[in-house]
Amino acid sequence: MIRRVTAPGLFPPPAYSHASVVEAGTKLAFLAGAVPLDEKGEVVGPGDPARQAERVIANLREQLRSVGSDLAHVVATDVYVVSSEPSVLSEVWEVVEASGLSTGPHSSTLLGVACLGYTGQLVEITATAVIPEETRP
Repeated sequence: MIRRVTAPGLFPPPAYSHASVVEAGTKLAFLAGAVPLDEKGEVVGPGDPARQAERVIANLREQLRSVGSDLAHVVATDVYVVSSEPSVLSEVWEVVEASGLSTGPHSSTLLGVACLGYTGQLVEITATAVIPEETRP
């Protein structure tokens, strides 16, 4: 059984859900890329990868909360940054580390890419998380 979830506190995505929850013994959530959009669909922190990373983490927290999980239960992420400069990727990774997302540790891939889906978007994070039994409906 797959349950697709759109986080009520986030800008509604155009053609996907914020998370997909699959129950197979341990319940997992496969989250769509968290992006640096505010509630109105505007890009936060234009030109500032660190600021965008902060908003992406905040939106990721909201996605996780909507399925009964949190940053501590993330098992895997892919972090996309529009840059070919390792220093810019490192700047974004510092935000990820400071958020508590990297505690665990979870598995992660940090990627420099040519572009992302929204005009002005510099950062996106996809995640897979466990939904703890005590929070399951």
